[in-house]
Amino acid sequence: MKHFKLILPVIVISQFCCTCLWFAGNGVINDLVLNFNLKVTALGHLTSAVQFGFIIGTLLFAILTIADRFSPSKVFFISALLGSAFNLGIIWNGHTLISLLTLRFLTGFFLAGIYPIGMKIAADYYNKGLGKSLGFLVGALVLGTAFPHLLKDFTTTYPWKSVLITTSVLAIIGGLLMLLLVPDGPYRKPSKNTNLSAFFNVFQKRGFRAAAFGYFGHMWELYTFWVFVPTILKQYTIINTDVTFNIPLLSFIIIGLGGLACILSGYIAQIIGTKKTAFIALLLSCVCCLISPLVFTTTSETLFIGFLIFWGMVVVADSPLLSTLVAQNASSELKGTALTIVNCLGFTITIISIQVMTSLVELSSSNSIYFILALGPILGLIALGRKHKTIVL
Repeated sequence: MKHFKLILPVIVISQFCCTCLWFAGNGVINDLVLNFNLKVTALGHLTSAVQFGFIIGTLLFAILTIADRFSPSKVFFISALLGSAFNLGIIWNGHTLISLLTLRFLTGFFLAGIYPIGMKIAADYYNKGLGKSLGFLVGALVLGTAFPHLLKDFTTTYPWKSVLITTSVLAIIGGLLMLLLVPDGPYRKPSKNTNLSAFFNVFQKRGFRAAAFGYFGHMWELYTFWVFVPTILKQYTIINTDVTFNIPLLSFIIIGLGGLACILSGYIAQIIGTKKTAFIALLLSCVCCLISPLVFTTTSETLFIGFLIFWGMVVVADSPLLSTLVAQNASSELKGTALTIVNCLGFTITIISIQVMTSLVELSSSNSIYFILALGPILGLIALGRKHKTIVL
């Protein structure tokens, strides 16, 4: 029993350590631009490379039902080991944009064996209270995503390569913790054969479709917001020349506090319901998108930062709840594959969103461009708002 109680903390720590790989490139983007003569638009392209790698990885993992055929902890460890190796490859000299994109793509590919597999492992252990468990898990992802920004702030007196070395070492530690301390869960139902039709079959249930499309709308906004937080902060200082921000530290705070929101939303969901809590969070983040042009006009930097912190919390608070709805509305033997499929499609949407925003930032200096992020939440709210007898609440 004591060992069982330690499972969730180990999964959470492992997830945090390994997902530090995700934005490791973003944390040192200015150094990459300077050292390898990249254009400013490299930020969007390098982030999209990670997302694209993640998509291809999740697609293959889903089609081959890797998460359901093999021990999830072993898949997690191998993915962490390989992901850390490709992340570390960036520290070599003489890179071009193509080689950097390739390394970020491969890092993203093996993140497909980390993030959704971590959720699968949690689902194998926690049948009841899954929303709360995934709240901690996604919270770890959020903190891991934000961590490279904090590392950059802490390592200003050290070479930029130290950020990449640290994140790779953390990923190896996270993989080892999962391999050594987390055996297969009691609710795991392994699939013995490759099920090539699983990718399509999971969408036959109406409840699953509702949860999935809510998640897709949420993903349109989430990663694009995370990617452009430093840009938003910098833009505000350009408009208000008397304001100076510690952009790496504030980026960490704005993104990282979303991890706390994930945990809180898990507890709130136990009181008012998973679907209702997810709907409210998605609605609030939609409102933030819509009013963001107005907030840029404020001369109060406290109000501006407070708004971004609130946005950073509600933009991700629904993530573990939507994943919970996806897991609960999928069959037991395909739960891991279902989570992987939804991740695959969701991250495909993030590439489109990031590239659209990258183009808009390049074409226009208007602060109204973030208004477009509301499109995803609006469609997600429509999907979640429909009445479905089969959806698990």
